[in-house]
Amino acid sequence: MSVESAVRDSALSERSVSFTKEQIAAYAQASGDLNPIHLDDDFARSVGLPGVIAHGMLQMGLAGVVAAEAAGGPDKLTRLYCRFAGMVVPGDTVTFTAEPAGPGKLHLRAVNQKGEAVLTKSSADFKS
Repeated sequence: MSVESAVRDSALSERSVSFTKEQIAAYAQASGDLNPIHLDDDFARSVGLPGVIAHGMLQMGLAGVVAAEAAGGPDKLTRLYCRFAGMVVPGDTVTFTAEPAGPGKLHLRAVNQKGEAVLTKSSADFKS
């Protein structure tokens, strides 16, 4: 099966997410990562951040959802790679995309509303 036929409708390989404090707090609870930089604006600012920031793994998980959709389902994914490259704060809208990058490979992107990459060197491997 060619990559082009394995990657479904491009509408299924793109998703925009507007991050909220509530979503970030819910992810903190679900993941067990209760680091105050994700939950407490005052603490986050005290360590030099603009306020609370989203978990990198939350972003990676969303990229994984888009990759799974593009590959034809989560059972098709064999590997997911990414580098956390930029902070995501409440109010940011990040667009996650997956596009063909060769047989069994997808190139993943995550770009905020300013056009800045928040994940780089990101890809997924999948099986037909």
